[in-house]
Amino acid sequence: AIGATILVLLYPRLSPAEIAGTDIAYAVPLTAIAALGHWWLGSINWELLATLLIGSVPGITLGSLLSRAIPEKVLRALLAIVLTTVAIKLVH
Repeated sequence: AIGATILVLLYPRLSPAEIAGTDIAYAVPLTAIAALGHWWLGSINWELLATLLIGSVPGITLGSLLSRAIPEKVLRALLAIVLTTVAIKLVH
């Protein structure tokens, strides 16, 4: 959420689909590196990792398909709502 917000601020001309795709493009390797680090330290939670993968793979696929079908204004509004909600949760 923080990465997507920074992308919106730095590149306001990107479409919401491009913002989400760019955010995913660097989040997936970052998550993999974090998982490897926890595995190396012996503190990996395999159940949590499996749950994240089971939820994220279909979510990414569905999101990429829907981003082409939903009008950009609606998608931009949805992105703003999600980012605002996450920001409120981070502050509290």
